[in-house]
Amino acid sequence: MGIMEEVKISNLFRRIGIVLLLVLLLGFVGFLNSGVKADELLDIAKQLEDLTRARELSVAATTPLEAEVERLETQIDGIERQLTAAARRTDELEASIEAREEDLSFQYALLSARIRSFYKRTKRFSPLLVFFSSASASDLARNISYQSAAASEDKRIIVSVTSDLITLEGDKASVEVQRSRLAGLQAQLDREAGFFRGEIAGAKEYQAELSSKISELTARQQAILQGRSGTFTSSVGEVPVSSISCSGPPGSPVFCSPGGGYFGAFSFGAWTHRKGMSQYGAKGRAEAGQSTSDIINAYYGKGPEGKDTGGSISVVGYGDLDFEGYYLMGIAEMPSSWPNEALKAQAIAARSFAYRYKSEGRAICTTESCQVFSKSKADSPPLEWRRAVEETRGQVVDGITAFYSSTAGGYLTYPRGIWDTTDGQGGSGFPSRAWESKAGSPWFYSSWYTQTYRAGSATCGRSHPWLSQEEMADILNAWLVLSRESDERIMPVTINQCQIGGVSGNPYSIAELKDRANSFGGAYTSVQGVSVTYSNSGETASVTFDTNRGPLTISGSEFKKAFNLRAPGYIAIYSPLYNLEKT
Repeated sequence: MGIMEEVKISNLFRRIGIVLLLVLLLGFVGFLNSGVKADELLDIAKQLEDLTRARELSVAATTPLEAEVERLETQIDGIERQLTAAARRTDELEASIEAREEDLSFQYALLSARIRSFYKRTKRFSPLLVFFSSASASDLARNISYQSAAASEDKRIIVSVTSDLITLEGDKASVEVQRSRLAGLQAQLDREAGFFRGEIAGAKEYQAELSSKISELTARQQAILQGRSGTFTSSVGEVPVSSISCSGPPGSPVFCSPGGGYFGAFSFGAWTHRKGMSQYGAKGRAEAGQSTSDIINAYYGKGPEGKDTGGSISVVGYGDLDFEGYYLMGIAEMPSSWPNEALKAQAIAARSFAYRYKSEGRAICTTESCQVFSKSKADSPPLEWRRAVEETRGQVVDGITAFYSSTAGGYLTYPRGIWDTTDGQGGSGFPSRAWESKAGSPWFYSSWYTQTYRAGSATCGRSHPWLSQEEMADILNAWLVLSRESDERIMPVTINQCQIGGVSGNPYSIAELKDRANSFGGAYTSVQGVSVTYSNSGETASVTFDTNRGPLTISGSEFKKAFNLRAPGYIAIYSPLYNLEKT
């Protein structure tokens, strides 16, 4: 090979190198389609910046709320998953580079020979020489065609191999840049995650200590909470429940104005376990045109099955009774005047509940602890109820306990968590969409201040459930002291006059509790406003007060506990889903 040929080949490689350089400089704005996108890494970096800002804010905070702790853990886990996925795709790209390098190594070895061959053919090709060396016109055409085809093939291979080499070099550079950026992002995540996990551990430790303090209640206090739990079941019975005087919110027919500046705690539903079928909900659904099957499926998550329900059932106080023909005819759990589809749903629910006792050979009681049975009704069942029982004969919701109650308050926890609303959703305005509300249940939204849920029950001398500003501040002071220590004197000031849970004690007076609260940073002496937030799981998530010490936010469950331990008389919050109103 001559010096000029060497120079030309060298120049060709130099040009290839220049092309490679241009590709490296200009071709990686978005990295490579087969690798990690630059946008993806930028998004991860943006999330880490948000995490950093959250850390800076958290430094000045005290104890993060549990919901915030969960959100931060989820965010950290999400970023880690994205980084892992990005690293995996980078590994895949690197592995493909190794395979392509091996595949191109042989082609690269031939590249020089192809370049020399192409150069020689283009340099030595002479139409005149081909003309004189050809024996005939056909040989001439064949020789010219061969020379052109060989040169074209050399050119194609050179371009193809060069293109592959350029792409390979670009991928190598991409991997190096990606690995560098991923390492930086991982280091940043490690720093932020380390900080937050320390904060999370501290927050959870604080929450555990707080829960431990709150749980360290005396037997008397536990009895008070149990007495105000509202977890036992009330059902509609043969006659619908009656409204308790002065138990309603402003604007309702049973509202009694206490004057301005009073606070009322209103439970959504009460005296209920919030399980299974809502009887008022079934009424509302039936009035809206839903079938028995629709109602049963809504509340139990499955439809009834046909069972052999013949034979008898053991009933406490009555012995063995014919199951279908007598016992079910005497179930006094829903007014016979209610819609037929609701009555049939009740018949299926009652049959399903009792069928478990029947199958297991157990005696069933006749009160609301099981389900109400009336011999007089069984002796002469109303036509509508008889029809409902007969039309659903043998239909049982199998595999579950068919709980039911009068009014659940818009949310049911069993057999699955559901909002009992027209759109199946909670959120703003859920009370107006609740089936129980549409059916007119007087217990859907009520403030409780009587000893039991029956009209005419004892009231401990109170004519309404509204608390004065001083009484509400007293409850906040009870919460403050309980959040710092266990204190057996936190119980209603009226506990000795109106026992709850059968206990008495030595409660703080309002003035004494205020003094105790002052030792923990200052007592609450005035409350100007209140608001609540609800969770998606059918509970009051938090309660926020505007106080003399500024805004105060308490978790819904902790406020309910403090309220039920300290509220005077028989005033109580009976549901985990509740609201506070101010006149």
